[in-house]
Amino acid sequence: MKKINIRPLGDRVVVEPAKAEEKTVSGIIIPNDAQEKPNQGTVVAIPEESDDNKVTVKVGDTVLYGQYAGTEIDIAGNNYLIMSETDILAVV
Repeated sequence: MKKINIRPLGDRVVVEPAKAEEKTVSGIIIPNDAQEKPNQGTVVAIPEESDDNKVTVKVGDTVLYGQYAGTEIDIAGNNYLIMSETDILAVV
């Protein structure tokens, strides 16, 4: 897992999206513009906990989130999503 130098604020978490499927089960290559946006990823950063802010996920958790959840950011050439913890649907 990569170490990133970012600390989200409030109830937000930083998620590294899983890679999109590049091939079908039968071996057909899917072009980039036809690939579905992943809805699963790994939590890479969480805010500091306080009495007002209790975080239920932890770094390293694999989570499911809505298809349009979060804001895409680029840090050192890697894509991440910053999203509210309430946008996370489940921990896998």
